[in-house]
Amino acid sequence: MNIFPAVDIKDGKCVRLRQGVEDQVTVFSDDPVAMARQWVEAGTRWLHVIDLDGAFSGTPRNMELIRELCSAVSIPVQLGGGIRSLDVAGKYLEAGVTRLIIGTVALEDPDLFRELCQAYPGRIGVSLDARDGHLKTKGWVEDAGKTVADVVPELEAAGAAFFIYTDISRDGMQSGVNIPALESLLGMTDRPVLIAGGISTLEDVQAVHPLRERGLAGVITGKAIYAGSLDLKAALDWLAAQN
Repeated sequence: MNIFPAVDIKDGKCVRLRQGVEDQVTVFSDDPVAMARQWVEAGTRWLHVIDLDGAFSGTPRNMELIRELCSAVSIPVQLGGGIRSLDVAGKYLEAGVTRLIIGTVALEDPDLFRELCQAYPGRIGVSLDARDGHLKTKGWVEDAGKTVADVVPELEAAGAAFFIYTDISRDGMQSGVNIPALESLLGMTDRPVLIAGGISTLEDVQAVHPLRERGLAGVITGKAIYAGSLDLKAALDWLAAQN
């Protein structure tokens, strides 16, 4: 099980949003590349990068910055936010991104999602972002009209390589993981699952760690490591000691 530090980019800065709301922004750094290097130095093995401008606008807004970030670190990067065409997906992979996270397209354009999975096998995952069990799209601002259980079988059939589950009501709130929802998803799929939203302390990491045996591949954390309630190096050291 890995810990994925989140580097969320908005207006060229490293930020966190409260429950995904566009204007509920906390800026943690004017230099996302420097933040990425900091987490690499702490020992992380993956980075989770989101182009928030892309998520809200539907088009990439930070391509060159993300290219610079990928060049600056020696570990793989997974990226999401505004990836809504084969062309954009290809450009991000050429820029050095290891794998892509698809949200809106996966739920609203199944033919395109299947094309992405076929073009880049093993490198396309799906972000399942839910509030009260109902999936959201377009940067969490529109209701998809579906639940997680509705979509997982068809996404697997299309070629999804992994899933990321975010409980929006807990994102940026440091209120702990929605474990029942996570367990439900793990019971639906044999693909690797990452959890985001609610990881705020080492105890939260420890609480979900037993689920690695059911397919939990990692946790994504943002606000907690920036605000200091979760010491990333200490958490990584704890995980290493469990192996």
